[in-house]
Parts: sequence; structure tokens; C-alpha cells
Amino acid sequence: MSKPHVAIIGLGIMGSGMAGRLLSADFTLTVYNRNQDKAAPFGSAGAYVAGSPREAASKAEIIIAMVSDDIASRGVWLGEKGALAEASRGSVLIECSTLTVGWIKELAAAAAQRGCELLDAPVTGTKLHAASGELLFLIGGSEAALATAQPVLSVLGREFVHLGPIGSGALMKLINNFMCGVQAASLAEAEYMIGAGGLDLEKALAILTQGAAGSALVQRAAARAFANDFTPNFPLHLMVKDLGYAIGEASRLGHNLQTASSALTIFQEAVAGGYGDQDFSAVIKSQQRG
Repeated sequence: MSKPHVAIIGLGIMGSGMAGRLLSADFTLTVYNRNQDKAAPFGSAGAYVAGSPREAASKAEIIIAMVSDDIASRGVWLGEKGALAEASRGSVLIECSTLTVGWIKELAAAAAQRGCELLDAPVTGTKLHAASGELLFLIGGSEAALATAQPVLSVLGREFVHLGPIGSGALMKLINNFMCGVQAASLAEAEYMIGAGGLDLEKALAILTQGAAGSALVQRAAARAFANDFTPNFPLHLMVKDLGYAIGEASRLGHNLQTASSALTIFQEAVAGGYGDQDFSAVIKSQQRG
């Protein structure tokens, strides 16, 4: 069977890795990015560089978006030159961004009116995982749409988990990210206590990262902070957005996320301190200087 023509809208940290992966697997690829300078290298590598999301969608059977938030997602799908206006009937739209459940359901309804199907398929992983095809996709949507998208997802990810109907992937991603934010915020405060109390940082971190508190996230964040390397894999300001989305979603479900609310305050302070564009692990550095 021939490979489907794919479009990727959004060439940030994750989208660029995904685009490179598809090109290396010989997919016919169209790319769009608001900043066209980011798209140029993919054009040189064989992708068609579209001038708008609408043009990108016109050339593809599978249309993937990886953008920052609800506002950006609404713009690339439903804006003046949005992708949905030119998506062919029967196309599968894959929204990989971390977004609210409400917006995902609205987008799915708009896609259905166009004769398309939406998968909400946010991912876990880093830039390295995107480039090497090792992402984990958290998927909401129909079995039929997933079957159509499988040849593409199988190249981009090590695994995809079908969690249920539209919105399931978005909800799971918000749960995942709020827990990550809480862990990072707690590590930031722990490191403050270590320094203020005069403990040896290396010894203390060995205890925290190798013991019961040492999740994979805590281990990575601690290592980044110890090396003073905050090159963004996941920018800190996006954690502020994700925590806010998770708190809002929990509220709609009738619950107050107290741990997420506390973590959000800590991350907001880090943004105010000038760390928003650094890796989210820079929240540790922010607390040390706070």
C-alpha cells in the first residue's frame, strides 16, 4: 500500500522532530509554520512548504497539528486560512497539541461537518523522542480513524494508547502534565531547603533521585538543574498553560486540584522571574534565587 500524504502544521520543538522523522521514512510531506524560516530546512530536505495551514491541508490525507495552546490550534484549523476549510472529505486530522477537552470536542464537531474525522492524540516525550520515533500517543477518537492513521503513528511513536472517545487523549495528557508539574515544583522547593539548610547538594540529590521520590521526571529535572542546563525541551511557560488547563478541567469535573494550584503559583513566579522560555526544570533555579 502507498503511504498517505501527510501535512504537519507547527514546527516547534516537537513538530520539527516529527517532520524529520517522516521525511526519513520517505513519506510525502507538506509542512507549514508561521515563521517560515523554520520551514525552510524541511523544504531543502524534500518537503513541500505551504504558505498557510489551508494550503497544507489541501495536499494531505493525514493532517497533524502540533501547536502551543487552544488559541493557536483554533487559528490553524478554523482561522481565515485554516486547514479545515481545505481538508478533503475522509481526511483524518490529528491534533497532537496539549489542549482543553472542550476545544477538542468543538474541533471534532467542526471536522465531522466537513466530512473528516479527528483524533486527539497528544504525546509524551522529548525532542529526542520525536526525532527518533519514540513518542507515546494518548489517543481519543474512533477506531476507524485510528486505523487510517496507524501507518503514520507507527513511524512517529513507540506506542499509541487508545483511551476512548474524543477528548480522552486530551484529558489524559492534562492529568499527566499536572502530575509532572507538581513533581517539578516539589523538587524545586526541596532543592531550596537543601541549599538553605547547608546540605551537600550532590549527596542529597542522590538520596532523592535514587529513593522512593525518584521518578523519571525528578531524575531528569534534577540532572538538568545540577548541570545548570536549561536548554528547552519543554518550555516552562507551557507548563503554566498546562497546569491552568488541568485546573480548569478538574473544576468542570467537580474537583479542586489543590496540588496543581500550588504548583501553578510556583511556575508563575518562575515566569515572572524571567525563566519562561527556559526548560521547565528551570523552576528549580527560580526557587533557589527566590
